[in-house]
Amino acid sequence: MKKAILRRFFCVLILALVISSGVSYYIMSKQILKDNIRHLSNMIYVMDYYININEDFQSQVDDLKRLVSQTDSIRITIISPTGVVYADTETDKVSGMENHLEREEIQAAIRGEIGYSARTSETFGTKMLYVAGMSHTGEGEDYIIRVAIPYTGFQEYMATIFPVLGIGFLVAMIASTIMGLRFTETITSPLQEMSREMTKAGTSQFDFHFKHYKYPELNIISDTTVKLSKSMKEYLERVEKERKIRQEFFSNASHELKTPITAIKGYAELLEQGFVTDEDTKKKFIRRIRKSADNMTVLINDILMISQLETKEANVTFSMVRMAPLVEEILESVEPLADSYQVALHSECEPITIEASTKQLRELLVNLISNGIKYNHPEGNVWIQVSRNTTDLLIKITDDGMGIPTEDQSRIFERFYRVDKGRSRTLGGTGLGLSIVKHIIEFYEGTINLESKLGQGSCFTITIPMERKPEEIERNKANS
Repeated sequence: MKKAILRRFFCVLILALVISSGVSYYIMSKQILKDNIRHLSNMIYVMDYYININEDFQSQVDDLKRLVSQTDSIRITIISPTGVVYADTETDKVSGMENHLEREEIQAAIRGEIGYSARTSETFGTKMLYVAGMSHTGEGEDYIIRVAIPYTGFQEYMATIFPVLGIGFLVAMIASTIMGLRFTETITSPLQEMSREMTKAGTSQFDFHFKHYKYPELNIISDTTVKLSKSMKEYLERVEKERKIRQEFFSNASHELKTPITAIKGYAELLEQGFVTDEDTKKKFIRRIRKSADNMTVLINDILMISQLETKEANVTFSMVRMAPLVEEILESVEPLADSYQVALHSECEPITIEASTKQLRELLVNLISNGIKYNHPEGNVWIQVSRNTTDLLIKITDDGMGIPTEDQSRIFERFYRVDKGRSRTLGGTGLGLSIVKHIIEFYEGTINLESKLGQGSCFTITIPMERKPEEIERNKANS
């Protein structure tokens, strides 16, 4: 990774140097050209005042050349507005020279501008910079003064500048190498630390601890990894908890089924072997066999119901359920149970209609009301309140009975969990009632909340959305 970063770093550096050198060359060439044109333009203005139109042009330009330059590098030419050459410092035979009217710098001078052109001279075969301007003395006939010098642009400075550029480039490469190594170290070191820390993922340890790095992108990676590790840890803990719950469920289910099966088998063997001859005793054994079989049927039906609710495969028939008549019907059905425990029932139900399964709502209410009756004391009370808010159906079932210890409240919705195992078995039931209640509420994507104090009673508050979600409707269509 370091090599790859350094390689790209050098590529970017070289590209930047090449581009900057090219731009610098272009700008400096333009500036040198501009300076030369300005210098030659000033010379033209000076020569314009020196030249006398009534005297010989050739002798005058020869004198001007000696005056402005000690070398032969400058060339001065006098040209008419029609392009005819009057005088030239480089030749005495101007009559043989071609017409200069079409030259670029001459055309600009005729327009009253300072014209210039850089090109190879046909006379000398070297590149020259030509600058021309119209005479402004106003004495007699107009003429054009053109001055030319050898011109190579920025190239003549390259021999001096190139070593400096080379040294600068070398210094830049050394500095960039040092900076690049340090830069790659600041990236690769955190990645190596993160890699070493993440090797914990192969063990039972999922508590990653990363430093705070100066690059936000690396912190995003570390933060995301920590979140993922926490999610994975929670997932594994949830899986382990579910495994234990299932293991406990199978153990409890086996135990709950084993009791009635043993009873049925024992009574059947006694009847089969003829140990019981009394008819009343036979009938009593048969009733016990039937009761044990009924208990097994109820237990199996409860287990199947929970399984279907968990997998969202329950075959549910929806209808518009009127809550007030349903509550009244349920209270009538549990009234004998309440009378036997000397518990008073109270209800307060608003006229509410909800689209749901009558069977499921009945199962939910019967389980909670029955528990409120069974786990109560003589002259106790159970209150049922049904109302609604803007979006939810609200059901509150309260009793002033035994209450539930704080340490048991988080587990009461588990299958076969009993707070008082001895008392629960004598009261009957499968130990699945509250688990069924929880799964029915989850089926409707509702919530259930428990408030309870030992010896003061319990309050279950249930919320169920009044409107069914589209995905729930589609799911039930598929299951129907």
